[in-house]
Amino acid sequence: MTDRPVSEMTFEEAMAELEQVVGKLERGDVALEESITLYERGAELKKRCESKLKEAEEKVAAITLDDEGNPAGLKPVEGQ
Repeated sequence: MTDRPVSEMTFEEAMAELEQVVGKLERGDVALEESITLYERGAELKKRCESKLKEAEEKVAAITLDDEGNPAGLKPVEGQ
């Protein structure tokens, strides 16, 4: 784990550290105070991953086709 601010992490970095946090918590071999700190860090990392996924989802566009099946443009992903 790093002391790097979560807000500066890429999705991949945040996901990798989140996996480390979950692993430590699942083993259960850390003291209560450290568990609380790990849980809080994990919550931040989870939020960062969700945020980065949402950003990527918003950038994705579906290609629209005209009546003849030719590309006619782009539209935002449904639900956006």
